Amino acid sequence: MIIDKAKEVLKIESDSILKLTQNINADFEDMVNIICSSTGRVVISGIGKSGLIGKKIVATLISTGTNSLFLHPVEALHGDLGMVSKDDVFIAISNSGETSELNQLLPVIKEIGCKLIGFTGKKDSSMARLCNIVIDTGVEKEACPFNMAPTASTTAQLAMGDALAVVLITQKKFKKSDFMKSHPGGILGQRLSCRVGEIMFEASTAPSVLKGSSMGIAMEKMDNFRLGAVMVLDEQKTLLGIITDGDIRHCMASAQYDLADKAVDTVMSKNPHSLTADAFLYDALNLMEKYQITVLPIVDTQNRLDGLLHLHDILGKGSFQFNGGGHERL
Repeated sequence: MIIDKAKEVLKIESDSILKLTQNINADFEDMVNIICSSTGRVVISGIGKSGLIGKKIVATLISTGTNSLFLHPVEALHGDLGMVSKDDVFIAISNSGETSELNQLLPVIKEIGCKLIGFTGKKDSSMARLCNIVIDTGVEKEACPFNMAPTASTTAQLAMGDALAVVLITQKKFKKSDFMKSHPGGILGQRLSCRVGEIMFEASTAPSVLKGSSMGIAMEKMDNFRLGAVMVLDEQKTLLGIITDGDIRHCMASAQYDLADKAVDTVMSKNPHSLTADAFLYDALNLMEKYQITVLPIVDTQNRLDGLLHLHDILGKGSFQFNGGGHERL
């Protein structure tokens, strides 16, 4: 009974994947061409089980040469939307196509100017109508005996993501040597043993404002740089504080809606965590994980701003050389 049931589940899921081969058409080709011609990233979003699948697809895309990130739809509506630019390609994942949090986000994404692609099992859904391209990931039934728990449908979504990633490997002429540069077993260790200064944003290209500046100026800087933070300095470039997307969300949650006229000094987090440029990347990663932060100011021995480090750069946003060469941003 147990073995038969397990085999039945695998049969349902394998049949669901095979059925996807009938859904591969010109829309899939258009999706690949749009991603290959894009100068931005592939941003993937979903919630619940589809969100978990989205994170896995992002991980596969990153490791095979396609710059990607996962954006949680709720967090996006509360500040993280600042990470999305008009040059990005946005992929929404929802089996029903009626996920309210996702459908609330998509019109905003469209207004930014992104191309919208939907992975859904319902081509006539609300989500599908909002997308430029719809990729059919529908299944006849779930492996769950109640036909409710996402099982075959999430397997189909993941398989379609794998198909996209592998096709992009070929289209982008991604080589085995490129693959090895971004994978564990020595390579990740080598990456984390690099110095912060090798990949950080230099002070001249990092978002900062002087103390006493208005929040209007600070938010404009955050919007321009799209790094999710701006640093507050004095006239000698000494780091006084940092303002993140989270700080702004907290102000809004406490009904402080007139932020634009406030002084940055009243909103910033004082004495932020920081490192020096000669610190190792594994120290930076440990610090970010410990305090749940994604942006880290880099300072000199006098606490003057030297640069800015973002979590995405540590985890592979750029290409690294470990033979004495430099770092080139993608």
